[in-house]
Amino acid sequence: MTKRRRTAILVLEDGRTFHGEAYGSVGETFGEAVFNTGMTGYQETLTDPSYHRQVVVQTAPHIGNTGVNGEDDESGRIWVAGYVVRDPARTASNWRSTGGLEERLEAEGVVGISGVDTRALTRHLRERGAMRVGVSSVESDPRALLARVRQSPPMVGADLSAEVTTPEPYVVAAEGEHRFTVAALDLGIKRNVPRRLATRGVTTHVLPASSTIDEVLATGADAVFLSPGPGDPATADVPVALAREVLRRRVPLFGICFGSQLLGRALGFGTYKLGYGHRGINQPVLDRTTGKVEVTSHNHGFAVQFPGAEPGAVVPDRIVDTEFGGVEVSHVCLNDNVVEGLRAKDVPAFTVQYHPEAAAGPHDADYLFDRFAELIEGRGLDRNHSEGGKNA
Repeated sequence: MTKRRRTAILVLEDGRTFHGEAYGSVGETFGEAVFNTGMTGYQETLTDPSYHRQVVVQTAPHIGNTGVNGEDDESGRIWVAGYVVRDPARTASNWRSTGGLEERLEAEGVVGISGVDTRALTRHLRERGAMRVGVSSVESDPRALLARVRQSPPMVGADLSAEVTTPEPYVVAAEGEHRFTVAALDLGIKRNVPRRLATRGVTTHVLPASSTIDEVLATGADAVFLSPGPGDPATADVPVALAREVLRRRVPLFGICFGSQLLGRALGFGTYKLGYGHRGINQPVLDRTTGKVEVTSHNHGFAVQFPGAEPGAVVPDRIVDTEFGGVEVSHVCLNDNVVEGLRAKDVPAFTVQYHPEAAAGPHDADYLFDRFAELIEGRGLDRNHSEGGKNA
């Protein structure tokens, strides 16, 4: 028997309105409307802290067919502010499934909408840019909802890492023989990061976003990791100051996504908001070290402004002088020339803007954790470049 659903509306801040049916929890929610182009991995998307305060539009038309399970979460809860799908599955069919997606959304109070023309909505966001949105299954007047949308806070200027970070430190032990200790600053970390490090003999101390350099070094860390996370990197002054201290002390440093933007700021570069961002598991990135093109997982709406390269222009393959020595762009997005990685030449630090931990895939960039281990071991980033993608 088909479930009877309440009507629902979605209203963008420019007034564009879509009608559909309630999906998940009945109610009202606000956030930044973004779209994810992944065909799989909706459970990992929903539980990624980097989606905090965002309403996610799934471009794949059929969502929920594999249900949910207790193993694929990337954090302890669903973080998206709202969820938009076209065709919700009526039945979950997968041997790993322990429940239905809609029941999970409802249990965690996530307001969603189904039956929406997600192709039209995605095209609108691509043309007009990511913007504030409201989804409601309790309000029938689009004009009334629009007024509340325009009163909601924008993503620019949003300082969100304190809202998603761990309240207390915790440790993820190395698998097998312990080789190194890493202090990971939790700005919205995904569970698969310490898991990927653990397989390389790394014990990870996950620390709150407000941690000081003394607290970081007290773990006995051989290196520091700056995690992914939500919000505007221009607001994250405390972790940027920490990154600068790490660079001054020449402690090996690796950052992913938000962490890459913070290292950029620590080096003296600016950041800017992308029109509609990169979100999905099918983004092509050139690794300038190996010359290989990787299919990668992304979730970011901001990027690093590299000196001498305007947004959208080809990033020059050159070294820029900073307070901490020379820095170059190591990775570039082939869709729009966005900086996707930074590599310091005179201090042991590098980052990537995308997600080599890549739950739910792909795994082309998993080798970057090997590069991190080599950096900690003292072999640096200049050794065996030709082998950089051997595990891709």
